[in-house]
Amino acid sequence: MGEFIGTAFGFPTAVFSFMLLVVFAYWLFVVIGAVGTDVLDVDTDADTGSGGLVGLLSAAGLGGVPVTVVLSLLVTLSWFATLVGTVLLDLDGASTPMLIALGLVVLLAAVLFAWLVTSGVVMGLRRFLPGADAGAGASPADFVGTTCVIRTGRADDAFGQAEITAASGATSIVQVRTTGGEALASGDTALVFEYDAANEVYLVTPFDRSLDPGPGTR
Repeated sequence: MGEFIGTAFGFPTAVFSFMLLVVFAYWLFVVIGAVGTDVLDVDTDADTGSGGLVGLLSAAGLGGVPVTVVLSLLVTLSWFATLVGTVLLDLDGASTPMLIALGLVVLLAAVLFAWLVTSGVVMGLRRFLPGADAGAGASPADFVGTTCVIRTGRADDAFGQAEITAASGATSIVQVRTTGGEALASGDTALVFEYDAANEVYLVTPFDRSLDPGPGTR
């Protein structure tokens, strides 16, 4: 047990060991309901794809699922691969220069391994998440006049995502914005009243759930 702890908190494994502790603590808070799984998805730059953590992960082919899930997979897999690599190469007995050199190689290999495996997992998860292919063959204008449900922690004139239902019954996650300073919270029902083609977002306004016309109703 002592040897395992020494390896886990020695270079290079320690780089990911401390991250893994943060991941463990985060999911513990999720289980007790203190935080949500979308806590890192609120990124004001990511929705344009031009930057931010969400945009960075999307550019790496890891978009479409909650950021916290992706980061948890990356950290866990990187930690595991680094631990295995350290044991196989027996870095504990290496000189300092060799330890640093081989440690960096192990780190790079671990990150690459984690990215490849996470990419495969993300591709599989997308098929089971709302909006995987729901918009195929549909025009953006087809959703104008329908209702949607806010799925991010907030939705305002700068950020927001919502789940929208097509006439076929398939659901999709789309980018939404409000106007006039309106703000919506996760779970709120909104009415899509316009599609902003320039920014590729839907403009929405608060809508009384009791007046919801139902999926796909114009």
